[in-house]
Amino acid sequence: MGANSTRLSPRQKMINLMYIVLTAMLALNVSSDVLDGFTQVHEGLKRSNTNFSTRNTAIYGQLESLAEQNPEKGQVWLDKASEVRKATANLYGYVDSLKFAIVHKADGKDGDPDNILNRDDLESAAVIMLAPGNPRGKALRLRLDGYRDFVSSLIPDSLKRRTIEEALATAPIAKAGTLAPQQWEEAKFDNQPVVAAVTLLSKLQSDILYAEGEVLSSLLSQVDAGDVRVNELNAYVMPQSRLVMRGGKYSANIVLAAVDTTQRPLVFIEGKQLDNSTGLYEVNAGATGTFDYKGWLEVPHGDGSTTRHDFSSSYTVIEPMATVSATLMNVLYAGVNNPVSISVPGVAMGDISATMTNGTLTREGDHWVARPEGVGKEAVVTVTATMDGHPVTMAATSFRVRKLPDPTPFIAFKDAQGNIDHYRGGKPFAKALLMASPGLEAAIDDGLLDTPFTVESFETVFFDSSGNALPEVSAGSEFSQRQKAQFQRLGRGKRFFISRIKAKGPDGITRDLSPMEVIIN
Repeated sequence: MGANSTRLSPRQKMINLMYIVLTAMLALNVSSDVLDGFTQVHEGLKRSNTNFSTRNTAIYGQLESLAEQNPEKGQVWLDKASEVRKATANLYGYVDSLKFAIVHKADGKDGDPDNILNRDDLESAAVIMLAPGNPRGKALRLRLDGYRDFVSSLIPDSLKRRTIEEALATAPIAKAGTLAPQQWEEAKFDNQPVVAAVTLLSKLQSDILYAEGEVLSSLLSQVDAGDVRVNELNAYVMPQSRLVMRGGKYSANIVLAAVDTTQRPLVFIEGKQLDNSTGLYEVNAGATGTFDYKGWLEVPHGDGSTTRHDFSSSYTVIEPMATVSATLMNVLYAGVNNPVSISVPGVAMGDISATMTNGTLTREGDHWVARPEGVGKEAVVTVTATMDGHPVTMAATSFRVRKLPDPTPFIAFKDAQGNIDHYRGGKPFAKALLMASPGLEAAIDDGLLDTPFTVESFETVFFDSSGNALPEVSAGSEFSQRQKAQFQRLGRGKRFFISRIKAKGPDGITRDLSPMEVIIN
C-alpha cells in the first residue's frame, strides 16, 4: 500500500508557530507591525490551504482508482472517504461564511477577507461570533465537535487520532488573569482585531484540511497493500520550527517517506554525515537572517546497492523580542514607585529577569516596580530571559525620568450626600463648609498618578474696607485661629486669597504652589 503523505509540512509548522507568537503579542500592543504580521500569516495559510486541498484531492483520486480496479476491496473505503469529503466541505464552507460575515461587519457589504481595511477593529469579530441572539461562535464549536468525533473514529492509529483531536480541540481555555476558563469561542474571538479573527479562522480551515488529509490517508492505507505498489521515495525535512530566536536552537528531523525501520538511511548535510541514526539535525543560531541548507539521504538495498535522495530546506533566525512599557505613562517619575509590565513572548515569567540603571527595579509577583532617582537622566531597563539553560539579553529600553508635576491645592469638604469633595477656588463656596474644613490639602488627582502631597504652610490674604491687605499665617496645613476668626467676619460675596502655599511630595521635594481665590457664598 502507498505511503502516508499527510505529514504536516515544514511551512505549515512555521505558520502555526507564527500565529501563536502574534497572538501572544496582542496582549502587549496591537501595533501596525503585529497587524501586518497577521496579514502575512493569513496569506501563508491561504497558500497552505490550497496545497492541502490539492493533496487531499490527489489522495481521494487514488481511492477512486483503487475502487475502480478492485471494487470489492476499494469501494467501502471510497464510500467512507466521500463522507469525509462532504463533511469537510460543509464545515470549511461554514468557516468561510464566518470570515465574510466578520469582514462585512467591519468594512461593509463589499468587504474582502483578503483585503481587510479596518484590520484593527476590535468589535466586529465579537459581534458576529458572540452575539447573544445568534451565537455563531458556539455553533462553530458544536460543528467542530461533531466533525472531530466523526473523523477521529475513522483513524485506528491512536497517535494520529490524538493529533487531530488536539488540532481541532474546543475545550474551555484558561487565560491569565481570569478566575475561570472561558468557552472556546470567547477565548478566541472576544476583543480580537478583525485580521486576527480572520487569520484564526483560516488557521482552523488549515487544521480541517489537515484532518481530512490524515483520514483520507488512513483510509488509503487500509486498502490491501498488495493492490498498489510503492514506486517512489522522497526525502523530507521536518523542523520543529523554521523561525528561531537568536540564542535559541534550530532542530529538524531528516526523514525518508516509506522508510524501512530495520534499515535506516544515512543522512548527509552539506557533504557531512550526521552523527546520529535518527536523522536529527541541530545547529546553534548565532546570527539573524534566513539560512538555506541541503543534503541527501543514502538508502542501502539488499543487493548491496544504494540510492540517493536529495533534499533542501531553510530556517529563519530573528532577534530576541521583549516589550517593556510603563503602566502609568510613557515616562518614569523620580522618587516614587512606577508600575512597569515586562514580558517576553514564548518565555515563562519565572525565566525572565530585569535590571534598571538610575534607580531600582523590583519584582512584585508578575509585575515590576521601577523607582528612578536622578531627574533628567535616562533609566535603561534591560530584560534577560533564560533559554536552553543560559541567559539571553532580550531587550534594553530607555525611559526619560521626570520630576513629579506640581499638585493642585484644595479645601476638602463633605457634600449633601456625605461624599468627600474638593474645592479648588474660583467659584462661590459656602461659608459653613469653609468653617467646617480643618485646613488646606494638595494632591495630583488626575486619575492617572493619584499622588497625595503634604501641605507645610500657607497664608490667607484678606482686604479691609480701605483695600489694605491683611495676611494671616496658617498652623502648618491647618487654618489658624486668626484665620478662622477672619472667616467668621466675611460676608456673602466677599473673597480672600490663599497664597505662599508650600507642599512636599513623596519624592521629598518641597514646591511653591499657585495661589487660589476663595469666594464666600
